[in-house]
Amino acid sequence: MNKIEHIGIAVKDLEVSNLVFEKLFGVASYKEEEVESEGVKTSFFMNGPNKIELLQAISDASPIAKFIEKRGEGIHHIAFDVTDIVSEIERLKKEGFVVLNEIPKKGADNKLVAFLHPKSTNGVLIELCQEIK
Repeated sequence: MNKIEHIGIAVKDLEVSNLVFEKLFGVASYKEEEVESEGVKTSFFMNGPNKIELLQAISDASPIAKFIEKRGEGIHHIAFDVTDIVSEIERLKKEGFVVLNEIPKKGADNKLVAFLHPKSTNGVLIELCQEIK
């Protein structure tokens, strides 16, 4: 893994949360995007070299809707940039991690993504991200 790619935060209302983070960082979101396969609308902020992703559910079946129902708003996942997501998935499986996506899928912000189950990562949902070239 190369670096933290972003931190994902589950929010109930993207518009309200965008205003909060605009005030916090002093800059507007640089990108909003809907990811239908995950049932979310996302908004991205840069804070220095760090990226924050806000995620709002667009359906009750969305993993974000279920997360908020269970835990409330807050940090949902930490994403790590990887060079080769397929080989990283294989490496992590061999290390005993539970991979939720054996085949990477298209995520937000022009990325291929896969997730590791929190039960194998001390309760933290981990996302692997590879830039689509």
